[in-house]
Amino acid sequence: QVQLVESGGGLVQAGGSLRLSCAASGVIGRVNVMGWYRQSPGKQRELVADITSDATTNYADSVKGRFTISRDNAKNTVYLQMDSLKPEDTAVYYCKAQIRRFVTAVYWGQGTQVTVSS
Repeated sequence: QVQLVESGGGLVQAGGSLRLSCAASGVIGRVNVMGWYRQSPGKQRELVADITSDATTNYADSVKGRFTISRDNAKNTVYLQMDSLKPEDTAVYYCKAQIRRFVTAVYWGQGTQVTVSS
């Protein structure tokens, strides 16, 4: 059974940095796109960044130039380096993976809280 386990969230002051990690276990098949989403109270879940298996990346405009997504295909792990954090980055961050064996299935992590104080 596939599980996505996130780590690295926490409390940081504005201008600081955090690095999130998400490891997929129990994978049978090919991990295609991996990504990070976030959701703050009263708002819809939104894409932060995603990355394909050949390292093509995509970022939300609000995080371009501040966040960097990367992955280790051998470990089925995706990372999100977050620099120059702002209070508006405060949210629960979720990892997402698209895994294909005979069909493509989508998996989500449990979420990790990121809080940026002003």
